[in-house]
Amino acid sequence: MTHIPSDARLDQLRTWLQTFAGRYRLDVASLAPASADASFRRYFRLEGDSEFGRTLIAVDAPPPEKCREFVQVAGLLEAANVHVPKILETDFDAGFMLVTDLGTTTYISVLDEKNARPLMRAAVDSLIRFQQTAREGVLPPFDEAFLRREMELLPEWFIGRHLGRDVTAEERKTLDETFTLLVRSALAQPQTFMLRDYMPRNLMVCEPNPGVLDFQDAVYGPITYDMASLMRDAFISWEEEFQLDCIAYYWERARKAGLPVDADFGEFYRQLEWMGLQRHIKVLGLFARIHYRDGKPRYLADLPRFIGYARKVAERYAPLWPFARLLDSLEGRAVEVGYTF
Repeated sequence: MTHIPSDARLDQLRTWLQTFAGRYRLDVASLAPASADASFRRYFRLEGDSEFGRTLIAVDAPPPEKCREFVQVAGLLEAANVHVPKILETDFDAGFMLVTDLGTTTYISVLDEKNARPLMRAAVDSLIRFQQTAREGVLPPFDEAFLRREMELLPEWFIGRHLGRDVTAEERKTLDETFTLLVRSALAQPQTFMLRDYMPRNLMVCEPNPGVLDFQDAVYGPITYDMASLMRDAFISWEEEFQLDCIAYYWERARKAGLPVDADFGEFYRQLEWMGLQRHIKVLGLFARIHYRDGKPRYLADLPRFIGYARKVAERYAPLWPFARLLDSLEGRAVEVGYTF
C-alpha cells in the first residue's frame, strides 16, 4: 500500500468518505494517489465493492476548483453518449467528489503506430457527438476577453518571468497584431461546446472508448479548438501526414453529422491551425507560470514542442510572419541565457 503523507485536506477527505463508506463498501484505508495534474486537484483511488466496480476515485478539488462545473459538464457529455465517470457523491463546499473509476490506461501511455488510428478516430467520433448537442447559453463563452487573457500569459510569464526580460515596443506591436488576427479568426468560426483539454493524456482506454476526463473547464467556443488540442498536444507529437488524416476524418464526419464546419477543407484547416496557435501561445505562458508560481517544473520540458508548433504555423501564413520572427528572437535569447526552451 502506498503511504500518503497526511495533510489537513486529506484528513477531511477520509472523514467525508467514511460517512458513506458502507454504501459502497469502501476501504478508506486503501486510499492511494491515482494522479495529479497542473491544477491543485488531486485524485485518489480506493477499494470498494459495489455495482460501480471494485475501485472508485476520490477527488480533492479545493475551492475554487470546479466541482460544480465538473458535474454539470459530465451530465452534458453523458447525454451526448460520451463515456465519462459517473458522479456518486459530492460536497461542493468542501471540494470533494466520489466518482467511478475509468481505469489506469491513458491514451498517451499506449498510443503507437498500430493503434493510433482506431484510438484517435474513436476520440474524434466522441467529440462530434458532444458537439452535436451544443447550444448557446449553457457553458461560459470563450469570448474575446477570454482569448486575449490567455495569450497575455506569454509576455507576462514566458518572456517576462522565464526569459527575464521586458517586452520591447516593437515586440508588443507584433504581439498585439498577432493576437488580434487570432481572435478574429476564432470568433468568426461556428461556436460549439468545447472541452479545452481534449488530448490523449485526458482520454482513457476503456469500454466504450474513449473515457474522457478533465472536462470541468468546458466552454462555448470555436469549433476547431478541440481538434487542434487533440492533434497538437502538449505531451505527444504526430507526423503531419497522420495529423492531416485525423483532421480530414473529423471534417468529413462532422459535415455528415450536420456540424457547421467550413465547406472548404483548406479554409477549415487554416482555422484549426490559427486556433492551435492561440492555444500554443497560451501554453507557453501557462507552463512557465505553473513552474514559477505553482512549483511544478516538469512542464518546462515541453516548451520546445510548443515553440515548434507555433513556429510551423506562423511560418506557413504570411500575416503571421512577424510573429515567427519574434519567436526566433525569443529562442535566441533563451539559448543565450541558458534557459530551458
